[in-house]
Amino acid sequence: MFKPGRKVTLPSPPHLLLSLLLLSIIIINATAAATVNTKRFREAPQFYNSPTCPSISTKDMCSQQAVHVAMTLDFPYLRGTMAAILSILQHSSCPENTRFHFISSPSSTYLHETITSSFPYLRSQIHPFDTNSVSGLISTSIRSALDSPLNYARNYLANIIPPCVRKAVYLDSDLVLVDDIAMLAATPLGTGTVLAAPEYCNANITSYFTPTFWANPSLSLTFSGRNACYFNTGVMIIDLERWREGDYTTKIVEWMELQKRMRIYELGSLPPFLLVFAGNIAAVDHKWNQHGLGGDNYRGLCRDLHPGPVSLLHWSGKGKPWVRLDENRPCPLDALWAPYDLLQTPFAIDF
Repeated sequence: MFKPGRKVTLPSPPHLLLSLLLLSIIIINATAAATVNTKRFREAPQFYNSPTCPSISTKDMCSQQAVHVAMTLDFPYLRGTMAAILSILQHSSCPENTRFHFISSPSSTYLHETITSSFPYLRSQIHPFDTNSVSGLISTSIRSALDSPLNYARNYLANIIPPCVRKAVYLDSDLVLVDDIAMLAATPLGTGTVLAAPEYCNANITSYFTPTFWANPSLSLTFSGRNACYFNTGVMIIDLERWREGDYTTKIVEWMELQKRMRIYELGSLPPFLLVFAGNIAAVDHKWNQHGLGGDNYRGLCRDLHPGPVSLLHWSGKGKPWVRLDENRPCPLDALWAPYDLLQTPFAIDF
């Protein structure tokens, strides 16, 4: 309590700024937590293994017979993550043998409780990711969402997930599967290949890099003799053992450090992956990443499916289906995402 005549000591400007910063972080986290509490999610149905599935202990998070799925977990994409989980389990022949590894910033680990409330039977772990390790390496890109430190967690995946896990399927949170994830996880990587992903060789890979990059022979020769093709990092099968042995995290970080000294690429976390892996990955059928359904990175306009079969629908780009549905301006294909939405609306009826 303030008393007249009592000396009041105010923090010096640097300490005051630090105090205000810490206070703002606390308020943001508290607001996010309160928002999650007000957004209720329904409990998903439980799915069971088919008779031919191998028997795995429910506590075994390292089994090589399990399908290991790695996903980031944050508040803006929580609703998408919930839909993706539901779609994976619903279309899996061995859903009880799926192990989820969620990567989250230390301040957002509480979101795991929201996941387990809707999926009480889920075999999952939460792995905190120290975003400070990458924050100083991020260069601004064309869309703020691409600059989130958690968007770079895939660079450190082999260091975050326990060493007992040898292979994992990395998935973005803005997608749903309509096929058995075990078939995707079984993609053969071949001898010495670290990752597999759908390639798109008709895309102009040169557009992801700046004139500065192409004008420097010591840089542009990186792709020499590699038949480098664009691939989307939102769907990848990764041999974590080979990644660790080859120290590929360091290779990616070195390109990010160079980017901070001279701008050599655009579009967030993708180009370093292209620089390290393009032309040296195992191919995956395009049906496993019908990407771009969120439109481009500027306007997020509606798009149609690519020709051919579909096993995975991916709303990469600016437009997200849950946002467009809430704003009553959905694209036609957003109707394919809606059945997996677990958000409890005021008018929803539980059966």
